[in-house]
Amino acid sequence: MNSPANLHSSYMTISQTVGNTPLVRLQRIPGADIIARGNVVLGKLEGNNPAGSVKDRPALSMIVRAQERGEIQPGDTLIEATSGNTGIALAMAAAMLGYKMVLVMPENQSLERRQSMAAYGAELILTAATGGMELARDYALQLQKEGRGRLLDQFSNLDNPRAHLETTGPEIWRDTHGQITHFVSSMGTTGTITGVSTYLKSMNPAIQIIGAQPSEGSQIPGIRKWAPEYLPKIYQADRVDRIEYVSQGEAEEMARRMAAEEGIFCGISAAGALVIALRIAREVENATIVFIVCDRGDRYLSTGVFPA
Repeated sequence: MNSPANLHSSYMTISQTVGNTPLVRLQRIPGADIIARGNVVLGKLEGNNPAGSVKDRPALSMIVRAQERGEIQPGDTLIEATSGNTGIALAMAAAMLGYKMVLVMPENQSLERRQSMAAYGAELILTAATGGMELARDYALQLQKEGRGRLLDQFSNLDNPRAHLETTGPEIWRDTHGQITHFVSSMGTTGTITGVSTYLKSMNPAIQIIGAQPSEGSQIPGIRKWAPEYLPKIYQADRVDRIEYVSQGEAEEMARRMAAEEGIFCGISAAGALVIALRIAREVENATIVFIVCDRGDRYLSTGVFPA
């Protein structure tokens, strides 16, 4: 008979529920023309992570790896600039591992994101919307200089793409049985596309990696085109074969379609990636195209994208 100690050790902790998200086939949105080409479009449901987004992976990785190296210890204060998902994920990971979390975010991000961060016990500092993420990043760096805590810096922290190199990429390869031909991802910090590309290219250099960026004038949470001086240091341009642009209107309309036609309630950046995935699917034949469904749609309800 198992002792109580053995029974307790057999249960999962919340950290063990990060990753191994479902990879699902889209049934209706691709349409007859894409299906007739022999193409399959698959979405990786990162909203199934415990804090609701793909950012759970690098958030846990950045804290755990820093702790393993002896750079931080439970009770310390951690700092990060975020547009939302990374902040929510870090707030969860900090609560899970016993850290204090200070998050700096532009004031124009959705109310749901602020509330989620606060629910996990994080301190939230809002910066002027006109300064965008650039101002939030500068402010977070200033807080570290003032001794307020340690900046994790998802934009230059190699433990960000490492999480995707070690988990997301292998999962996609495994679940497509090595048949993936194209990978599409929104580009924000670029950690997802850099890490996944590194793994997939090591398995098959012919796999095409496509990044989604916003068209001129579009504002899509989670998709960014950075000014050169703010380009994330983790970004490796040679890991991306092609960059495609998507408008805010296209992404928002696709988010509504994904919920109504596929039963996938996702965020706007995920829908933007699907717009690009479908664009690719109309150009090729007998392809297996995977895109990242970055997060869930419930954290965008207050934005009006999903009208009642």
